[in-house]
Amino acid sequence: MSLEAFKNRNVGSQNYVPVEIDDYPTDGWDKFKQVVKRSLSKELFVGLWVVFREMVKFKIHTVQYPEEVLPLPPRYRAVHKLLRLLESGNERCIGCGLCEKICVADCIRMETKVDENSRKEVTEYSINLGRCIFCGYCAEVCPELAIVHGSRYENVSEQRAHFVIKDDMLTPIDFLKQQNEFDGFGAVSPNADELVKKTPLAY
Repeated sequence: MSLEAFKNRNVGSQNYVPVEIDDYPTDGWDKFKQVVKRSLSKELFVGLWVVFREMVKFKIHTVQYPEEVLPLPPRYRAVHKLLRLLESGNERCIGCGLCEKICVADCIRMETKVDENSRKEVTEYSINLGRCIFCGYCAEVCPELAIVHGSRYENVSEQRAHFVIKDDMLTPIDFLKQQNEFDGFGAVSPNADELVKKTPLAY
């Protein structure tokens, strides 16, 4: 389509087909006749035939939840997870508070203290999933790649105020080898095993 044809606002030259629209019913008897006419029209039976044909042709795709769960894509972003360092098992979170500051829903709460080694330690970390909009800003701004979105999407609670505490999100030590790694600053490089060298023994 040329630019001149696009700018042409003369719609009278186009071949439009007028649609016959019946008058709206005014009394109860006309409304009843309209309902009967639409109920017994052929379009209704054509739609029922299409549904019945598809039911016979294909198997019914019913998932027996929760025994059967649909697979999720690897980039699915659900309930948050706190990661650990694979080498030492320590928490990656350094308590900088950037995730708490950038949260647009104001649902992240963090409490820190200074430990005996004069290092900041995260004592309390919670996320209110009732307020969280799962925008992912907290995971993007984290300088240590400590908080990511996991694949757990079942966050049902009997109460409206539902919190996720630090112990629920942190990767257990026993499952550290099963922890998924993500690309970014602080992540393990693909050739990390090749770069490992034996340290000389001090005799």
